[in-house]
Amino acid sequence: MRRVRWAWLACVVVLGAMVASAAAAEQAQKAEGKKATDRKGRPLPAAAIPVPRNDAGWTKRHESMNARVAKGNVDLVLIGDSITQGWEGGGKKAWDEYYGPRNAVNLGIGGDQTQHVLWRLQNGNVKGISPKLAVLMIGTNNAGGKKPEEIAQGIRAIVRELRTSLPDTKVLVLAIFPRGPNNDDVLRKVVAETNQLVAGSRRIDGQSVKFKDIGPKFLQPDGTLPKEIMPDLLHLSPKGYQIWAESIEPEVAEVLGPKK
Repeated sequence: MRRVRWAWLACVVVLGAMVASAAAAEQAQKAEGKKATDRKGRPLPAAAIPVPRNDAGWTKRHESMNARVAKGNVDLVLIGDSITQGWEGGGKKAWDEYYGPRNAVNLGIGGDQTQHVLWRLQNGNVKGISPKLAVLMIGTNNAGGKKPEEIAQGIRAIVRELRTSLPDTKVLVLAIFPRGPNNDDVLRKVVAETNQLVAGSRRIDGQSVKFKDIGPKFLQPDGTLPKEIMPDLLHLSPKGYQIWAESIEPEVAEVLGPKK
Protein backbone atom coordinates (compact mmCIF):
# COMPACT_ATOMS: atom_id res chain seq x y z
CA MET A 1 0.00 0.00 0.00
CA ARG A 2 2.84 2.34 0.94
CA ARG A 3 4.57 1.62 -2.39
CA VAL A 4 1.39 2.48 -4.27
CA ARG A 5 1.09 5.73 -2.32
CA TRP A 6 4.70 6.70 -3.10
CA ALA A 7 4.23 5.83 -6.76
CA TRP A 8 1.09 7.96 -6.87
CA LEU A 9 2.92 10.89 -5.24
CA ALA A 10 5.78 10.53 -7.69
CA CYS A 11 3.35 10.70 -10.59
CA VAL A 12 1.78 13.84 -9.14
CA VAL A 13 5.21 15.48 -8.79
CA VAL A 14 6.23 14.58 -12.33
CA LEU A 15 2.89 15.72 -13.73
CA GLY A 16 3.17 18.99 -11.80
CA ALA A 17 6.66 19.57 -13.13
CA MET A 18 5.49 18.92 -16.67
CA VAL A 19 2.64 21.38 -16.30
CA ALA A 20 4.94 24.00 -14.80
CA SER A 21 7.47 23.47 -17.56
CA ALA A 22 4.81 23.79 -20.23
CA ALA A 23 3.49 26.97 -18.62
CA ALA A 24 7.00 28.42 -18.44
CA ALA A 25 7.61 27.55 -22.08
CA GLU A 26 4.34 29.18 -23.07
CA GLN A 27 5.23 32.34 -21.13
CA ALA A 28 8.67 32.40 -22.74
CA GLN A 29 7.11 32.08 -26.17
CA LYS A 30 4.72 34.91 -25.42
CA ALA A 31 7.55 37.06 -24.11
CA GLU A 32 9.63 36.27 -27.16
CA GLY A 33 6.71 37.14 -29.35
CA LYS A 34 6.46 40.53 -27.70
CA LYS A 35 10.17 41.13 -28.19
CA ALA A 36 9.87 40.26 -31.87
CA THR A 37 7.45 43.07 -32.74
CA ASP A 38 7.96 46.78 -33.21
CA ARG A 39 6.18 49.52 -31.29
CA LYS A 40 3.14 49.17 -33.52
CA GLY A 41 2.95 45.43 -32.94
CA ARG A 42 4.31 44.49 -36.36
CA PRO A 43 6.62 41.46 -36.56
CA LEU A 44 10.31 42.30 -36.75
CA PRO A 45 12.60 40.56 -39.23
CA ALA A 46 15.43 38.41 -37.91
CA ALA A 47 17.89 41.17 -38.85
CA ALA A 48 16.37 43.39 -36.16
CA ILE A 49 16.08 40.83 -33.34
CA PRO A 50 19.21 40.68 -31.13
CA VAL A 51 20.84 37.26 -30.95
CA PRO A 52 24.37 36.06 -30.09
CA ARG A 53 26.39 33.65 -32.20
CA ASN A 54 27.11 30.14 -30.95
CA ASP A 55 30.83 30.38 -31.59
CA ALA A 56 33.66 30.20 -29.05
CA GLY A 57 35.91 32.57 -30.97
CA TRP A 58 33.09 35.08 -31.31
CA THR A 59 32.30 34.89 -27.60
CA LYS A 60 35.95 35.36 -26.68
CA ARG A 61 36.28 38.48 -28.81
CA HIS A 62 32.99 39.86 -27.52
CA GLU A 63 34.18 39.40 -23.95
CA SER A 64 37.53 40.99 -24.73
CA MET A 65 35.69 44.04 -26.06
CA ASN A 66 33.66 44.24 -22.88
CA ALA A 67 36.85 44.05 -20.84
CA ARG A 68 38.39 46.87 -22.87
CA VAL A 69 35.46 49.27 -22.58
CA ALA A 70 35.23 48.51 -18.86
CA LYS A 71 38.59 50.25 -18.49
CA GLY A 72 37.06 53.47 -19.79
CA ASN A 73 38.92 56.19 -21.69
CA VAL A 74 36.93 55.62 -24.90
CA ASP A 75 36.27 58.58 -27.20
CA LEU A 76 35.61 56.72 -30.45
CA VAL A 77 34.12 53.33 -31.30
CA LEU A 78 34.00 51.70 -34.72
CA ILE A 79 31.26 49.08 -34.92
CA GLY A 80 30.80 46.39 -37.53
CA ASP A 81 31.87 43.04 -38.96
CA SER A 82 35.11 41.66 -40.44
CA ILE A 83 35.64 44.81 -42.50
CA THR A 84 35.78 46.80 -39.27
CA GLN A 85 37.79 44.12 -37.48
CA GLY A 86 40.27 44.42 -40.34
CA TRP A 87 41.54 47.69 -38.90
CA GLU A 88 43.63 45.37 -36.76
CA GLY A 89 45.10 43.68 -39.87
CA GLY A 90 45.41 45.42 -43.22
CA GLY A 91 44.16 48.65 -41.72
CA LYS A 92 46.59 48.82 -38.80
CA LYS A 93 48.83 51.49 -40.31
CA ALA A 94 45.89 53.78 -41.04
CA TRP A 95 44.39 53.01 -37.62
CA ASP A 96 47.60 53.99 -35.84
CA GLU A 97 47.75 57.22 -37.81
CA TYR A 98 44.13 58.29 -37.50
CA TYR A 99 42.72 56.59 -34.42
CA GLY A 100 45.58 55.45 -32.20
CA PRO A 101 45.88 58.83 -30.44
CA ARG A 102 42.11 59.25 -30.24
CA ASN A 103 41.22 56.62 -27.61
CA ALA A 104 39.48 54.47 -30.22
CA VAL A 105 38.09 50.97 -29.70
CA ASN A 106 37.44 48.45 -32.48
CA LEU A 107 34.05 46.75 -32.02
CA GLY A 108 34.13 44.70 -35.21
CA ILE A 109 33.72 40.92 -35.36
CA GLY A 110 34.12 38.95 -38.55
CA GLY A 111 30.94 37.33 -39.82
CA ASP A 112 28.58 39.48 -37.79
CA GLN A 113 25.19 40.48 -39.11
CA THR A 114 23.01 43.29 -37.82
CA GLN A 115 21.27 41.10 -35.24
CA HIS A 116 24.61 40.06 -33.72
CA VAL A 117 25.83 43.63 -33.41
CA LEU A 118 22.53 44.59 -31.80
CA TRP A 119 22.96 41.83 -29.21
CA ARG A 120 26.53 42.87 -28.47
CA LEU A 121 25.52 46.46 -27.86
CA GLN A 122 22.90 45.27 -25.39
CA ASN A 123 25.34 42.96 -23.64
CA GLY A 124 28.35 44.98 -22.62
CA ASN A 125 30.07 46.43 -25.70
CA VAL A 126 29.18 50.00 -24.73
CA LYS A 127 28.41 49.56 -21.05
CA GLY A 128 29.62 52.34 -18.80
CA ILE A 129 31.17 54.49 -21.53
CA SER A 130 30.16 57.67 -23.31
CA PRO A 131 32.28 58.03 -26.43
CA LYS A 132 32.12 61.22 -28.40
CA LEU A 133 31.53 59.40 -31.68
CA ALA A 134 30.35 55.97 -32.86
CA VAL A 135 31.01 54.93 -36.47
CA LEU A 136 28.76 52.14 -37.74
CA MET A 137 29.22 50.08 -40.92
CA ILE A 138 27.25 46.82 -40.93
CA GLY A 139 24.92 44.78 -43.12
CA THR A 140 26.93 43.17 -45.90
CA ASN A 141 26.73 39.74 -44.24
CA ASN A 142 22.93 40.01 -44.23
CA ALA A 143 22.82 40.63 -47.97
CA GLY A 144 22.97 36.98 -48.98
CA GLY A 145 19.72 35.98 -47.32
CA LYS A 146 17.77 39.07 -46.32
CA LYS A 147 15.75 41.64 -48.22
CA PRO A 148 16.97 45.27 -48.28
CA GLU A 149 14.08 46.44 -46.11
CA GLU A 150 14.90 43.79 -43.51
CA ILE A 151 18.56 44.76 -43.43
CA ALA A 152 17.63 48.43 -43.18
CA GLN A 153 15.39 47.62 -40.22
CA GLY A 154 18.33 45.91 -38.55
CA ILE A 155 20.54 48.95 -39.07
CA ARG A 156 17.84 51.27 -37.79
CA ALA A 157 17.47 49.05 -34.70
CA ILE A 158 21.19 49.42 -34.03
CA VAL A 159 21.01 53.19 -34.40
CA ARG A 160 18.07 53.26 -32.00
CA GLU A 161 20.04 51.17 -29.51
CA LEU A 162 23.05 53.48 -29.78
CA ARG A 163 20.90 56.53 -29.18
CA THR A 164 19.32 54.85 -26.16
CA SER A 165 22.52 53.48 -24.63
CA LEU A 166 24.74 56.42 -25.60
CA PRO A 167 22.50 59.50 -25.63
CA ASP A 168 25.43 61.94 -25.65
CA THR A 169 27.30 60.16 -28.45
CA LYS A 170 27.22 61.34 -32.06
CA VAL A 171 26.59 58.52 -34.54
CA LEU A 172 28.01 58.31 -38.05
CA VAL A 173 26.23 55.64 -40.09
CA LEU A 174 28.22 54.60 -43.14
CA ALA A 175 26.56 53.14 -46.19
CA ILE A 176 27.41 49.46 -46.60
CA PHE A 177 30.49 49.33 -48.80
CA PRO A 178 30.09 48.17 -52.41
CA ARG A 179 31.04 44.59 -53.16
CA GLY A 180 31.38 42.35 -56.18
CA PRO A 181 33.11 43.20 -59.46
CA ASN A 182 30.65 45.74 -60.86
CA ASN A 183 27.20 47.31 -60.65
CA ASP A 184 25.57 44.18 -62.05
CA ASP A 185 26.58 42.10 -59.04
CA VAL A 186 23.47 40.75 -57.32
CA LEU A 187 24.65 41.40 -53.77
CA ARG A 188 25.85 44.88 -54.66
CA LYS A 189 22.33 45.66 -55.80
CA VAL A 190 20.97 44.47 -52.44
CA VAL A 191 23.51 46.64 -50.65
CA ALA A 192 22.70 49.68 -52.79
CA GLU A 193 18.96 49.40 -52.16
CA THR A 194 19.56 48.93 -48.44
CA ASN A 195 21.70 52.07 -48.36
CA GLN A 196 18.94 54.09 -50.00
CA LEU A 197 16.46 52.95 -47.37
CA VAL A 198 18.81 53.74 -44.48
CA ALA A 199 19.71 57.16 -45.92
CA GLY A 200 16.02 58.05 -45.97
CA SER A 201 15.37 56.96 -42.39
CA ARG A 202 13.91 59.52 -40.05
CA ARG A 203 16.58 58.53 -37.54
CA ILE A 204 19.17 60.21 -39.74
CA ASP A 205 18.62 63.72 -38.41
CA GLY A 206 21.90 65.25 -39.58
CA GLN A 207 22.75 66.28 -36.04
CA SER A 208 22.97 63.42 -33.56
CA VAL A 209 22.97 60.85 -36.37
CA LYS A 210 24.59 61.41 -39.75
CA PHE A 211 24.72 59.19 -42.82
CA LYS A 212 27.60 59.10 -45.29
CA ASP A 213 28.19 57.01 -48.39
CA ILE A 214 31.90 56.70 -49.13
CA GLY A 215 31.39 53.74 -51.45
CA PRO A 216 32.19 55.69 -54.64
CA LYS A 217 35.65 56.39 -53.23
CA PHE A 218 36.48 52.72 -53.70
CA LEU A 219 35.17 52.42 -57.27
CA GLN A 220 36.24 53.28 -60.78
CA PRO A 221 33.98 55.72 -62.68
CA ASP A 222 32.25 52.80 -64.42
CA GLY A 223 31.45 51.10 -61.10
CA THR A 224 34.24 48.54 -61.30
CA LEU A 225 35.73 47.58 -57.93
CA PRO A 226 39.54 47.35 -58.20
CA LYS A 227 41.20 44.41 -56.51
CA GLU A 228 43.92 46.72 -55.25
CA ILE A 229 41.20 48.20 -53.05
CA MET A 230 39.31 45.01 -52.21
CA PRO A 231 41.40 41.95 -53.19
CA ASP A 232 38.46 39.54 -52.71
CA LEU A 233 35.88 42.15 -53.81
CA LEU A 234 34.64 42.44 -50.23
CA HIS A 235 37.44 43.10 -47.72
CA LEU A 236 39.70 46.12 -47.84
CA SER A 237 43.41 46.24 -48.61
CA PRO A 238 45.71 48.64 -46.70
CA LYS A 239 45.01 51.17 -49.46
CA GLY A 240 41.29 50.66 -48.93
CA TYR A 241 41.58 51.40 -45.23
CA GLN A 242 43.55 54.54 -45.99
CA ILE A 243 40.71 55.67 -48.26
CA TRP A 244 38.18 54.89 -45.52
CA ALA A 245 40.08 56.89 -42.90
CA GLU A 246 40.60 59.87 -45.20
CA SER A 247 36.96 59.83 -46.33
CA ILE A 248 35.43 60.10 -42.87
CA GLU A 249 38.10 62.34 -41.35
CA PRO A 250 35.99 65.51 -41.74
CA GLU A 251 33.20 63.99 -39.63
CA VAL A 252 35.63 62.50 -37.12
CA ALA A 253 37.58 65.74 -36.76
CA GLU A 254 34.37 67.71 -36.33
CA VAL A 255 33.65 65.75 -33.15
CA LEU A 256 37.11 64.80 -31.87
CA GLY A 257 39.21 67.59 -33.26
CA PRO A 258 41.94 67.28 -35.91
CA LYS A 259 44.22 64.28 -35.76
CA LYS A 260 47.64 64.83 -34.26
